Amino acid sequence: MLALTQNNAQSYTVNLLQTMENKNILSEIQTELKAPKGQRNNFGNYSYRSAEDILEAVKPLLAKHNSALLSNDDIVEIGGRIYVKTTVILIDSERKAFASATGWAREDEVKKGMDVAQITGSSASYSSKRALGNLLCISDSSLDPDRTNKHGKNSPATSTKAVAKTKSELI
Repeated sequence: MLALTQNNAQSYTVNLLQTMENKNILSEIQTELKAPKGQRNNFGNYSYRSAEDILEAVKPLLAKHNSALLSNDDIVEIGGRIYVKTTVILIDSERKAFASATGWAREDEVKKGMDVAQITGSSASYSSKRALGNLLCISDSSLDPDRTNKHGKNSPATSTKAVAKTKSELI
Protein backbone atom coordinates (compact mmCIF):
# COMPACT_ATOMS: atom_id res chain seq x y z
CA MET A 1 0.00 0.00 0.00
CA LEU A 2 1.23 3.45 -0.90
CA ALA A 3 1.16 5.87 2.04
CA LEU A 4 1.96 9.56 2.00
CA THR A 5 4.19 10.77 4.82
CA GLN A 6 6.14 13.96 5.32
CA ASN A 7 9.34 12.05 4.56
CA ASN A 8 8.24 11.01 1.09
CA ALA A 9 6.02 13.97 0.16
CA GLN A 10 8.92 15.53 -1.73
CA SER A 11 9.32 12.41 -3.86
CA TYR A 12 5.65 12.67 -4.89
CA THR A 13 6.31 16.21 -6.09
CA VAL A 14 9.24 14.94 -8.15
CA ASN A 15 7.10 12.11 -9.55
CA LEU A 16 4.39 14.61 -10.43
CA LEU A 17 6.84 16.77 -12.36
CA GLN A 18 8.50 13.83 -14.14
CA THR A 19 5.24 12.13 -15.06
CA MET A 20 3.44 15.29 -16.11
CA GLU A 21 6.21 16.02 -18.64
CA ASN A 22 5.21 12.88 -20.51
CA LYS A 23 1.51 12.59 -19.71
CA ASN A 24 -1.36 14.91 -18.98
CA ILE A 25 -3.49 12.28 -17.27
CA LEU A 26 -4.48 14.51 -14.37
CA SER A 27 -5.36 17.38 -16.67
CA GLU A 28 -7.39 15.08 -18.90
CA ILE A 29 -9.30 13.63 -15.96
CA GLN A 30 -9.95 17.12 -14.57
CA THR A 31 -11.22 18.31 -17.96
CA GLU A 32 -13.40 15.27 -18.64
CA LEU A 33 -14.86 14.94 -15.13
CA LYS A 34 -18.50 15.85 -14.69
CA ALA A 35 -19.54 15.49 -11.06
CA PRO A 36 -23.04 16.87 -10.74
CA LYS A 37 -24.56 17.79 -7.43
CA GLY A 38 -26.63 14.65 -7.00
CA GLN A 39 -27.71 15.20 -3.40
CA ARG A 40 -30.41 17.52 -2.09
CA ASN A 41 -30.68 19.29 1.27
CA ASN A 42 -34.37 20.08 1.54
CA PHE A 43 -33.98 21.93 4.84
CA GLY A 44 -31.41 24.33 3.39
CA ASN A 45 -32.98 24.19 -0.09
CA TYR A 46 -29.78 23.49 -2.03
CA SER A 47 -28.09 20.75 -4.01
CA TYR A 48 -24.62 19.43 -3.28
CA ARG A 49 -22.22 16.68 -4.28
CA SER A 50 -20.85 14.12 -1.86
CA ALA A 51 -17.49 12.36 -1.94
CA GLU A 52 -19.37 9.32 -3.20
CA ASP A 53 -20.82 11.36 -6.10
CA ILE A 54 -17.31 12.48 -7.07
CA LEU A 55 -15.93 8.94 -6.84
CA GLU A 56 -18.77 7.52 -8.93
CA ALA A 57 -18.13 10.13 -11.63
CA VAL A 58 -14.33 9.71 -11.68
CA LYS A 59 -14.15 5.88 -11.74
CA PRO A 60 -14.78 5.51 -15.50
CA LEU A 61 -12.12 8.16 -16.21
CA LEU A 62 -9.62 6.39 -13.99
CA ALA A 63 -10.24 3.17 -15.93
CA LYS A 64 -9.94 5.01 -19.26
CA HIS A 65 -6.58 6.52 -18.25
CA ASN A 66 -5.32 3.36 -16.52
CA SER A 67 -5.03 5.18 -13.20
CA ALA A 68 -6.33 4.82 -9.66
CA LEU A 69 -7.00 6.90 -6.58
CA LEU A 70 -5.76 6.02 -3.12
CA SER A 71 -7.14 7.71 -0.04
CA ASN A 72 -5.86 7.86 3.51
CA ASP A 73 -7.40 9.46 6.61
CA ASP A 74 -5.38 10.65 9.58
CA ILE A 75 -6.72 11.96 12.86
CA VAL A 76 -4.76 15.04 13.91
CA GLU A 77 -4.98 17.09 17.10
CA ILE A 78 -4.24 20.80 16.69
CA GLY A 79 -4.74 23.23 19.54
CA GLY A 80 -6.85 20.77 21.48
CA ARG A 81 -9.24 20.24 18.54
CA ILE A 82 -9.54 17.04 16.51
CA TYR A 83 -9.29 17.19 12.72
CA VAL A 84 -9.60 14.55 10.04
CA LYS A 85 -6.93 14.99 7.37
CA THR A 86 -7.58 13.13 4.12
CA THR A 87 -4.91 12.71 1.48
CA VAL A 88 -5.94 11.52 -1.98
CA ILE A 89 -3.23 10.28 -4.35
CA LEU A 90 -3.62 9.72 -8.09
CA ILE A 91 -1.38 6.93 -9.36
CA ASP A 92 -0.74 5.55 -12.81
CA SER A 93 -0.70 1.91 -13.90
CA GLU A 94 2.91 1.54 -12.80
CA ARG A 95 1.83 2.39 -9.23
CA LYS A 96 3.80 5.62 -9.19
CA ALA A 97 2.08 8.41 -7.33
CA PHE A 98 2.08 11.49 -9.46
CA ALA A 99 -0.40 13.85 -7.85
CA SER A 100 -1.86 14.27 -4.41
CA ALA A 101 -4.12 16.66 -2.53
CA THR A 102 -5.25 17.05 1.04
CA GLY A 103 -8.53 18.03 2.65
CA TRP A 104 -9.23 18.84 6.29
CA ALA A 105 -12.36 18.85 8.44
CA ARG A 106 -12.68 19.66 12.13
CA GLU A 107 -14.76 17.36 14.26
CA ASP A 108 -17.58 18.86 16.26
CA GLU A 109 -17.14 18.15 19.95
CA VAL A 110 -20.82 17.26 20.17
CA LYS A 111 -23.35 16.91 17.39
CA LYS A 112 -26.96 16.32 18.34
CA GLY A 113 -28.15 12.86 17.34
CA MET A 114 -24.66 11.51 16.55
CA ASP A 115 -22.35 9.31 18.55
CA VAL A 116 -18.57 9.80 18.50
CA ALA A 117 -18.00 7.39 15.61
CA GLN A 118 -20.64 9.14 13.50
CA ILE A 119 -19.06 12.54 14.19
CA THR A 120 -15.67 11.23 13.03
CA GLY A 121 -17.26 9.57 9.99
CA SER A 122 -19.04 12.77 9.02
CA SER A 123 -15.80 14.74 9.28
CA ALA A 124 -13.95 12.07 7.28
CA SER A 125 -16.57 12.25 4.51
CA TYR A 126 -16.25 16.00 4.31
CA SER A 127 -12.43 16.02 4.35
CA SER A 128 -12.48 13.35 1.62
CA LYS A 129 -14.82 15.51 -0.47
CA ARG A 130 -12.46 18.47 -0.02
CA ALA A 131 -9.35 16.43 -0.93
CA LEU A 132 -11.05 15.05 -4.06
CA GLY A 133 -12.21 18.53 -4.98
CA ASN A 134 -8.70 19.90 -4.55
CA LEU A 135 -7.10 17.15 -6.65
CA LEU A 136 -9.71 17.13 -9.39
CA CYS A 137 -10.24 20.92 -9.51
CA ILE A 138 -13.86 20.73 -8.48
CA SER A 139 -14.61 24.06 -6.91
CA ASP A 140 -17.65 25.15 -5.05
CA SER A 141 -18.26 28.65 -6.31
CA SER A 142 -18.88 31.50 -3.92
CA LEU A 143 -22.57 31.05 -4.74
CA ASP A 144 -22.65 27.47 -3.42
CA PRO A 145 -24.52 27.20 -0.09
CA ASP A 146 -22.39 24.18 0.87
CA ARG A 147 -19.33 26.44 0.75
CA THR A 148 -20.82 29.58 2.27
CA ASN A 149 -23.04 27.87 4.85
CA LYS A 150 -25.84 30.33 4.05
CA HIS A 151 -28.09 27.41 3.09
CA GLY A 152 -30.16 29.21 0.49
CA LYS A 153 -30.56 32.56 2.28
CA ASN A 154 -28.88 34.38 -0.63
CA SER A 155 -30.23 32.84 -3.79
CA PRO A 156 -27.71 32.20 -6.59
CA ALA A 157 -29.90 34.06 -9.08
CA THR A 158 -29.81 37.25 -7.02
CA SER A 159 -26.08 37.02 -6.49
CA THR A 160 -25.45 36.26 -10.17
CA LYS A 161 -27.48 39.27 -11.29
CA ALA A 162 -25.54 41.52 -8.92
CA VAL A 163 -22.23 40.29 -10.35
CA ALA A 164 -23.43 40.72 -13.96
CA LYS A 165 -24.68 44.24 -13.24
CA THR A 166 -21.36 45.16 -11.65
CA LYS A 167 -19.45 43.83 -14.68
CA SER A 168 -21.64 45.78 -17.13
CA GLU A 169 -21.17 48.95 -15.12
CA LEU A 170 -17.41 48.52 -15.39
CA ILE A 171 -17.46 48.17 -19.18
